[in-house]
Amino acid sequence: MAERRAFAQKISRTVAAEVRKQISGQYSGSPQLLKNLNIVGSISHHTTVPLTEAVDPVDLEDYLITHPLAVDSGLLRDLIEFPPDDIEVVYSPRDCRTLVSAVPEESEMDPHVRDCIRSYTEDWAIVIRKYHKLGTGFNPNTLDKQKERQKGLPKQVFESDEAPDGNNYQDEQDDLKRRSMSIDDTPRGSWACSIFDLKNSLPDALLPNLLDRTPNEEIDRQNDDQRKANRHKELFALHPSPDEEEPIERLSVPEVPKEHFGQRLLVKCLSLKFEIEIEPIFASLALYDVKEKKKISENFYFDLNSEQMKGLLRPHVPPAAITTLARSAIFSITYPSQDVFLVIKLEKVLQQGDIGECAEPYMIFKEADATKNKEKLEKLKSQADQFCQRLGKYRMPFAWTAIHLMNIVSSAGSLERDSTEVEISTGERKGSWSERRNSSLVGRRSLERTTSGDDSCNLTSFRPATLTVTNFFKQEGDRLSDEDLYKFLADMRRPSSVLRRLRPITAQLKIDISPAPENPHYCLTPELLQVKLYPDSRVRPTREILEFPARDVYVPNTTYRNLLYVYPQSLNFANRQGSARNITVKVQFMYGEDPSNAMPVIFGKSSCSEFSKEAYTAVVYHNRSPDFHEEIKVKLPATLTDHHHLLFTFYHVSCQQKQNTPLETPVGYTWIPMLQNGRLKTGQFCLPVSLEKPPQAYSVLSPEVPLPGMKWVDNHKGVFNVEVVAVSSIHTQETWV
Repeated sequence: MAERRAFAQKISRTVAAEVRKQISGQYSGSPQLLKNLNIVGSISHHTTVPLTEAVDPVDLEDYLITHPLAVDSGLLRDLIEFPPDDIEVVYSPRDCRTLVSAVPEESEMDPHVRDCIRSYTEDWAIVIRKYHKLGTGFNPNTLDKQKERQKGLPKQVFESDEAPDGNNYQDEQDDLKRRSMSIDDTPRGSWACSIFDLKNSLPDALLPNLLDRTPNEEIDRQNDDQRKANRHKELFALHPSPDEEEPIERLSVPEVPKEHFGQRLLVKCLSLKFEIEIEPIFASLALYDVKEKKKISENFYFDLNSEQMKGLLRPHVPPAAITTLARSAIFSITYPSQDVFLVIKLEKVLQQGDIGECAEPYMIFKEADATKNKEKLEKLKSQADQFCQRLGKYRMPFAWTAIHLMNIVSSAGSLERDSTEVEISTGERKGSWSERRNSSLVGRRSLERTTSGDDSCNLTSFRPATLTVTNFFKQEGDRLSDEDLYKFLADMRRPSSVLRRLRPITAQLKIDISPAPENPHYCLTPELLQVKLYPDSRVRPTREILEFPARDVYVPNTTYRNLLYVYPQSLNFANRQGSARNITVKVQFMYGEDPSNAMPVIFGKSSCSEFSKEAYTAVVYHNRSPDFHEEIKVKLPATLTDHHHLLFTFYHVSCQQKQNTPLETPVGYTWIPMLQNGRLKTGQFCLPVSLEKPPQAYSVLSPEVPLPGMKWVDNHKGVFNVEVVAVSSIHTQETWV
């Protein structure tokens, strides 16, 4: 063997095959171990092979910043530069669902209010990226999409993929042994010498034009055409999706923002009748979620009184606006569940006596005994007429009931009819309606059963149902708060309900419940704006009821909305001296301190004017520490100043008519400034109450400030609890840190 030359003595003779064999033996061929371990292994006595981590890929954006492009980057310029026609901005007209845009009529606005209004009214600017779909972050390569893309591709079969088949495989092996031999057995070691039958072997295909002189440009063009021939339109998308351990950001194209609605429910109030009809009764509907302990909709007020009963209140009620005559409402529920109840509350005109005394005639008199008790009924009607004439603008709590919404949906959906009629009795005692005895109700269900939480909560596909609520619960004067209501609603789902011990008031309320149509006619938004397809303004409308979702809904604002809800909760005048028992709270939204500065921005309830300057809470007879269940809805001005505030005036109402005794006597005052450090002031408040009218310039201060010379109830302690909630796309409510 010839002696190795000096420069080659230090060259390692270890070949790649030996390195692979050595590593494979150490780590059993596991690629995961090779990835996670960084070990220097000894390959031989003279060489070591380091196992290093994979090199991070080059950051393209960083590279482009640090290496500016030359004027001419060659053939790869298109791969480096972003295409100039990638981005296109298209302006799309904004779809307004109302006949009139929901913008304020004020001429002077703050800059941020003006910008918000512009963002809610201007056309959409849509940025279109032409080549967005070619990016790896546009669509995840799911298994289904991979199979869809691979349709039509030729299947590639390799020799290693072909499974050997029995006798044919053995015959081929025997023939190969006869025709070939090992390369080492030939003297020259060539492949040609290993073929015994060289003359009979097939020649390779000729390469035409191999020796022709062809320009390089033509060769490049031919190669480019051959590469593009039969190329898949999504070549790079055929690559398998990355592991979930190494996710990448998905850049999906967002939808055009639109106003959020949950599952929509249409409720039509058909009739409300009692055993005796002696006075007007006022009703309201609202949705409550017992589990979340939250009211999930605003109130819907409706009036089902006869024209004769409405006439008793004519001296106190202005001509009714058409928007306050609605008897049907559309409720939106984003999070439907088995804990949602439709709560119906009834009020009546204030009269002398507590709630039990006022409700007693409705419990003892029957419609069938009207002739026998004619004189007593005439006396009751005469008394009701007198109270309506004198106290017609004041209300008192009367009765309430609740409907387990999902029981209605599941009962209606299980019937094989286009519509169904269901009777609901919330108490043990049945009424004596002759109509009920003579009619056969289809699909009668007992709705006091406990509903499983696994039942479907779909409000979009159940069959319409007509409900007949036959009993109401007499309202307890000391249980008017929402906390008491949640306890009652929880008891309604128990088999041994404590509500069975309450004396019911027999009545008959008929309502229709059905999925809301997609485009209802004669519909009003919560701001009383007419939704498109409103052919006649004289037709009784349907009201959209604003939802208060049980949990947050993260959607962008797309419309102008600026509403305020005021909830007086409780008052404690136990330590106040003087006569203050029949207490009502007058709520006003003021833009100054003069009494004439009250703004007509308080929404009317039912059968009244559209907006008013004041709203009164219901009166609990002879109670110095009443609870309230009122909801006062305010249309906020677009621009607020430091002088805008809520003014609360407390009155003692004299139910008995006496000489030299005024109908109402002011017994206290308090207020809430609307702005604090330039932000809308909302939340829970426990306010002190002043015995005297506030002094000048009071509106810029909080009532917690001890103003000099003022007398306060209970030594300036907080005695009035109220909650203020804003639903506004102008004023932010969150405090960002």
